[in-house]
Amino acid sequence: MRHDIHDLRARIDAAQVYELAHRTPLQLVPKLSRELGRRIWLKREDLQDVFSFKIRGAANRMAGLGEIARVQGVCAASAGNHAQGVAKAAAHYGIDALIFMPVTTPTIKVAAVEALGGKTRLVGDNYDEACDAAIEHSQKSGAIFIHPFDELDVIAGQGTVAKEIFEQATRKIDAIYVCTGGGGLVSGIGAYAKSVSPDTRIVAAEPLGAATLKAAMAAGQPVDLDHVDGFADGVAVRRIGTLTYALCCDVVDDCVTVTNDEICAAVRDIFEATRTVVEPAGAVALAALRRDVADGRAPDGDCVVTVSGANVNFDRIGHMVERAELGAGEEMLFGATIPEQRGAFQRFVEALGHRAVTEFSYRYQNDAQAHLLVGLKIKSGAERDNVMNDLNAANVAALDLSNDRLAKRHLRHMIGGDPDTTMREVLYRVEFPERPGALGQFLSALDARWNISLFHYRNHGAAEGHVLCGFQLPKDDKSALEESLSAIGFPVWEETDNPATQLFL
Repeated sequence: MRHDIHDLRARIDAAQVYELAHRTPLQLVPKLSRELGRRIWLKREDLQDVFSFKIRGAANRMAGLGEIARVQGVCAASAGNHAQGVAKAAAHYGIDALIFMPVTTPTIKVAAVEALGGKTRLVGDNYDEACDAAIEHSQKSGAIFIHPFDELDVIAGQGTVAKEIFEQATRKIDAIYVCTGGGGLVSGIGAYAKSVSPDTRIVAAEPLGAATLKAAMAAGQPVDLDHVDGFADGVAVRRIGTLTYALCCDVVDDCVTVTNDEICAAVRDIFEATRTVVEPAGAVALAALRRDVADGRAPDGDCVVTVSGANVNFDRIGHMVERAELGAGEEMLFGATIPEQRGAFQRFVEALGHRAVTEFSYRYQNDAQAHLLVGLKIKSGAERDNVMNDLNAANVAALDLSNDRLAKRHLRHMIGGDPDTTMREVLYRVEFPERPGALGQFLSALDARWNISLFHYRNHGAAEGHVLCGFQLPKDDKSALEESLSAIGFPVWEETDNPATQLFL
């Protein structure tokens, strides 16, 4: 299905958004521009009243409803930004709005929707389940379902971001980096940009664990992701829209995926430039630009980055700070093994030189050796290599764990060690929806045949919880254990053979 981008541009020009949305600044960030070697502009959609660009699509969609539709009311599904946009727009036009939100939605976001006049209903563990419930309600009640991204009026509303960019820009725009989930923002921005400036590159920025557009491009059609990483929850959808995908095929020049650590580093960049803490999704586009600069793919001229939103839970900020230095390449995490003898520890410290230590954990292993988990401040990837070379020169066996998820999420926050038994032990990492009772459900569903020898859980204020769990296998019945774990219904990954596990657990 193909769409005339010039027709969509006309819809964008006619979009009715400004009774509710603001014209947000296009802000040059000098320090970051000097660092990255090109002019970087931030399109500050975090400055909307609902702290997100989503008000634009909701406002335009609601403005186009007829009188009968307005009497019927509207419904939507969202974990945050779209919900607030629909609630605010519905209140403005005097329309009843019912928002279906996952049970995992933080209370602060539910309260924000209700404060704007929307009614809420908590259903399911994720967006997809909430969306199914909203569509079912729409079919039964006659309420109009307001899709978060896959409708022309919504896309046209989001496309007004691009209209403002080209009205505000004083120089030629070489590229626009756009955070991408369902595709409403990138298809709207891309369609407008290509109609007025065909040479401007449109880059879709996606989290590595929720790359719906990249998956669709590879398959030649929208496909469901097997697993969605909810870290950047504002763009964490399972499947890109049918309409938005068709538009993206015409207007997107490239897809760039970024890690959660890179996203956290970009959150820090935006804070240092604006003194605003944005949500992870709000920093995905800047993370992608950083990635392109590092890979030599970014244009040399003026690059615009969409800062899509700032609806972040306070209890997530610490976790983002923790991961930012790793994402920026300014911290490394490594494991080291030293002999359990006099002078070994001093030689290890001397090998580190005058580098700043950010983390240091020691675990007695046996009379022969000890294991260390160490974090260091560094300035570049080259310095990381130098650290490893210095340790090797000092005959210290070291393993770089900077990109090891197990080490970053669990090991640096716990103390391990080999169990004092000859019984076989296996370790698994489990992800479950962070809703009331989910951790208890996981624990109660475990078969009592296996003794739990290790357990570590941290709550980051995200939609998913993460557990590291060790089990003893008295009968070496690993297959039966895995059947029991899979029956719980949560994603599970074995970590027994992870090198970090071998060092510390």
